[in-house]
Amino acid sequence: MGGGGQQTESSEPAKGDRGGPGGGRGGSAVYTWEEVQKHCHRSDQWLVIDRKVYNITQWAKRHPGGIRVISHFAGEDATEAFSAFHPDANFVRKFLKPLLIGELAPTEPSQDQGKNDFRALRHRVESEGLLRSRPLFFSLYLGHILLLEALALGLLWVWGSSWSLTLLCSLMLATSQGASANWWNHRHFQHHAKPNVFSKDPDVNSLHVFVLGDKQPVEYGIKKLKYMPYHHQHQYFFLIGPPLLIPVYFHIQILRTMFLRQDWVDLAWSMSFYLRIFCCYYPFFGFFGSVALISFVRFLESHWFVWVTQMNHLPMEMDHERQQDWLTMQLSATCNIEQSTFNDWFSGHLNFQIEHHLFPTMPRHNYHLVAPLVRALCEKHGVPYQVKTLQKGITDVVGSLKKSGDLWLDAYLHK
Repeated sequence: MGGGGQQTESSEPAKGDRGGPGGGRGGSAVYTWEEVQKHCHRSDQWLVIDRKVYNITQWAKRHPGGIRVISHFAGEDATEAFSAFHPDANFVRKFLKPLLIGELAPTEPSQDQGKNDFRALRHRVESEGLLRSRPLFFSLYLGHILLLEALALGLLWVWGSSWSLTLLCSLMLATSQGASANWWNHRHFQHHAKPNVFSKDPDVNSLHVFVLGDKQPVEYGIKKLKYMPYHHQHQYFFLIGPPLLIPVYFHIQILRTMFLRQDWVDLAWSMSFYLRIFCCYYPFFGFFGSVALISFVRFLESHWFVWVTQMNHLPMEMDHERQQDWLTMQLSATCNIEQSTFNDWFSGHLNFQIEHHLFPTMPRHNYHLVAPLVRALCEKHGVPYQVKTLQKGITDVVGSLKKSGDLWLDAYLHK
């Protein structure tokens, strides 16, 4: 995006025409990027959508998607993110109108300058109905989950709860678990908005347990930060990464979020899930046995979740905010895994991670239709479009952790 030069006399807004903290005053002022970029603080936030400048300082607290995701674009061009997250843009613009304070000066460049083809691709996707879901697909998907749960229960009912059958039952149940929808959406919106951006993407906030990418390890090493033996992180990852993410870390976060936000409806739905599982399996395992079964199922699910999600992101670029255009930012932080019937099912179509990120509201059954169009667009603009095998995607996770650990050790000892 343009860096913004000095404001010209013709683009200097009138003193009384600047938007106050609550919103706009008619939108007649013009601004440069230099002026907009000054308003990127929690108590003072402007952003740009379609070259219109909005003061979102007060309204951000009421943003349905959460204050964090919209605040990540303070001082920036949020045009493509706005289009990506709001299928009905005309409806949302009604809420933006009172916040309008002006527009960019005609001499100021747009952030996606040179990549207008992506906007044309978005229009094509919308016109061909690729953002509309097919109820039959999701009905069948839900049906196969319910079938697996019924088979798991049926195995125990007919043949008993031997160790081998309990393990098979757990594997089936691990495919049908879930989490708080509100918590996941608020967290995942941030990840999609700023993937692999430190301090903005919660998925790269490792709580000092790991150092990620090429820059963070060096920063930690220079500052002599050693919360963990990071040069061994590719080894202890197997002990605290896949086994503990869902059963421990996510559970604590989910419960904390529900109580802090007083989201009692979400809490009730979550508890009903565990109550259903408990009622179904109490006759076979008793109270403590049912708790152990649920914990083991979550343990298995956590392994699947970590590998499926991290093989698309962990080996990719990680950095602080660079204010890249939407296409470049998403492609630098994501890669795809080869398409196959197994990979589609095993990953829940997240093997099309690039398409999933570029079009976050697109139903999964349409990813393969838009993938060739996205690849062609990337080739035209020289943006790398990476596709890996499932095996390489998994091994690259470990290789990336080892590389980051080595970078930390070198900086820690020699810089």
